[in-house]
Amino acid sequence: MQFWITFNNNEYKLQLPIPPSEFEISEGLNNTSVDISEIGEISLIGKKNLSTITISSFWPNEHYTFCQYVPEYKPYEFIEMIKMFKSSGKPCRLIITDTDINIPVTIDNFTYGEREATGDVYFTLEMKEYRFIKINTQKIGNQLNNYETTKRPAEKEVPKTYTVKKGDTLWAISKMFYGNGNKWNVIAQKNNIKDPKKLAIGTRLVI
Repeated sequence: MQFWITFNNNEYKLQLPIPPSEFEISEGLNNTSVDISEIGEISLIGKKNLSTITISSFWPNEHYTFCQYVPEYKPYEFIEMIKMFKSSGKPCRLIITDTDINIPVTIDNFTYGEREATGDVYFTLEMKEYRFIKINTQKIGNQLNNYETTKRPAEKEVPKTYTVKKGDTLWAISKMFYGNGNKWNVIAQKNNIKDPKKLAIGTRLVI
């Protein structure tokens, strides 16, 4: 079983190297109860609520034998990518192989930290199902004439700037935003960086 988080029409794809040992999805209906004289309480069946799912694992700082693959990102590179997904204003997609889970989600809460001196970063992702809504522009009087759900996410959009953090390299930043570390020279040219090894923390890069 593999756990994948993708973003921006598969522009970014993250597979968790160590899958969670368990996960749980909560689904429900927006039911309501009302009291009717001479009958009593009755239940009105509502529409489906958004599903929620929480997964916990850790991102290894080194390759362990129980990893599903050798991760190309360091723990805090993974952390920065998840934070970028969370603050982008766009949904991600959660895929769990060997199940029917392949749904767009928002990251509602993200907690992480270290427990031992190994450099491994433990994390918990709390996610909620996302529904794409398409608004029709045809008007009836002063009201919009309907809406419908759609499964198509928005067009791809690469963030325009990035602030350099401790441990960053142009290769890693290029890999994060372009999916290809070999495009680091594109970032270097855009920002007039002559020596890639001298990347100052706090520098704001144009992507």
